[in-house]
Amino acid sequence: MRIKKFVSSIVLTGLLGVAAIAHAPEKDIVDTAVGAGKFTTLVKLVQTAGLVDVLKGKGPFTVLAPTDEAFAKLPKATVEALLKDKEALKRVLLYHVVPGNNEASTVVKATTLETANKLGLKVKVKGGTVTINNAKVIATDVKASNGVIHVIDTVLVPAAKSH
Repeated sequence: MRIKKFVSSIVLTGLLGVAAIAHAPEKDIVDTAVGAGKFTTLVKLVQTAGLVDVLKGKGPFTVLAPTDEAFAKLPKATVEALLKDKEALKRVLLYHVVPGNNEASTVVKATTLETANKLGLKVKVKGGTVTINNAKVIATDVKASNGVIHVIDTVLVPAAKSH
């Protein structure tokens, strides 16, 4: 009887070990955002801008992902204007993407982050709150197979391009 329990515990331990290994993220940034259910506006805009294949690519990417509530704070006219101007939309969306796998432990040590479109974001840590430009980070280190997502409460809008 003791041998049977011992063998059962070894088998169970082995299965738990396999489950832990299998728990590595299998979904890419886009599929992870879709699965979360709170980034429907972001995903729609990424599709409209033609950036799905980029964000499904090898990466790694760090995405500062505004929630649907963050997009709801924007004036309706701003979202409509972005939907009509694909280049402006891409510029705003790429302002939320930082090359590399920048987990929270790295981000909090930085004072700036360079985005995929070569624009800078300011990082501030005050007390237990981390802000990136004017956006508060509300969740960190959502792992994806090609990077990491940090959830923010405000859409980051780059300064207007000067010609």
